[in-house]
Parts: sequence; C-alpha cells; structure tokens
Amino acid sequence: MAKRFANGTLALTGLDLDVRPGEFLSLLGPSGCGKSTALRLIAGLAAPSDGRVRWDGHDRPPRPGDIGFVFQEPTLMPWARVLANVTLPLRLGHTPRGEALDRAREALALVGLAGFERAFPRELSGGMRMRVSIARALVMRPRLLLMDEPFAALDEITRLKLNDDLLAVWAERGLAIVFVTHSVYESVYLSSRVAIMAARPGRIVEDRALAAAYPRSAAFRHGAAYGAQCAEISAALGRAMAA
Repeated sequence: MAKRFANGTLALTGLDLDVRPGEFLSLLGPSGCGKSTALRLIAGLAAPSDGRVRWDGHDRPPRPGDIGFVFQEPTLMPWARVLANVTLPLRLGHTPRGEALDRAREALALVGLAGFERAFPRELSGGMRMRVSIARALVMRPRLLLMDEPFAALDEITRLKLNDDLLAVWAERGLAIVFVTHSVYESVYLSSRVAIMAARPGRIVEDRALAAAYPRSAAFRHGAAYGAQCAEISAALGRAMAA
C-alpha cells in the first residue's frame, strides 16, 4: 500500500501490515516516517494512493464502531461535561439515551474516571483528559483501537501509569491495539509485536514479536529481559533510520 499526497510527497510505499485479533502492535519509527498516515489509512480517514485496506480478509469496510481512534490530543468539547463527551459517538449513532449513558459510565469506570462524569475538561489534568478520550473510543466497544502517540505530551509518571492502565483495558476487553510511538521503551513495555518503520518514504523494515509474558509490571521494567529487548529494538530502529 502507498500514500502520495497532493503536493507530490510520497509518505508511504510498500506498506504491508497484518493486524491480528487481540494483539498489541506498536508502530515505532522516527518523526515523519508515516506512522500517523498509516493509522489514518487503517481507520479509513484517508484513502491509499495504491493498494487497499482489507477487513477480516475481505475487501469491505468495517462496520460502524469496529474501529476506535485516540488522537495525540484529547480533542474534547470544552463546553461539555465528561459524560457528554464520552456519549458523543453513541448519540451520533442514535443509540437510545439510557443505553448510551450506561455504556459511557462503564467506559469511564474502565479508565479509572468513575465519579468524574459531571466535570468539565478544564477541571481535569492532562492525563485525565486523555483518559476521557480513551473512554470515548472504548464506548463504541471496538474490535480495533488505533492510538496515535496518545501519551507523548504527558509527564513520565503519568505516562507510566497510563501504560499500565491501557494494558489492563486491553486484557479486559480483548481488542486489538495499534499504537504509534517513537519511544523504544514504551513499545517494548506495551507490545506483543513491534513493527519498525523507516522514513522517506515510510515503510516497515523490521517486524519483531516480543516474547515477554503478560501481565507486565514495574518488575518487568527493571528486569534484564526488558533491558535486552529494548537494546534489540533500539538497534533495529537505528538500522531503520540509516536505511
């Protein structure tokens, strides 16, 4: 699959990527390598210039709600309370009000925000606003969750906590996640598989399965196996950047 923009820039070429049910896949690469563009193609927010995106092995689009998307910024409605922000996709899909509220409360509890339903985004920390954004994506009960560097702007302590919480949500829901990051350490901690991209034009140059078992915790971060895998992925990223 390839993507060329109207100005002639070839953002992606030869992109061949399978996303397997229930896996946690990270797209790792330097800035400008096309990671975010790849996510937008998967989501159907942009069309490939060449090739196609297949869903369940068929040339058909996913059903509404099959894919959730979490952007780099929370993109919440500042004038609306948390509950209204999370119910938005359900209301747009004409879900009955009672069901929409129940599902929104369930999603907020899943991300650790039970009790904050009536708060406004301005009253929340950056990490809490990102949790609301994740809840809004989860409220549709997607089979695939796409996440575009959602924790990049957060402080390290908040980021580590959200990494753990995301793994807990992933384990409970059993959905597949494609997670864009430029952090080797984050990709190794979270992922069952890492696809490493080179830039200009963007393409996958290495695809690595990670053998570490789940659940993962601070003990895994401090262990020799984590350090060794980070070193391997870092070396692979270095090769990709030199490609």
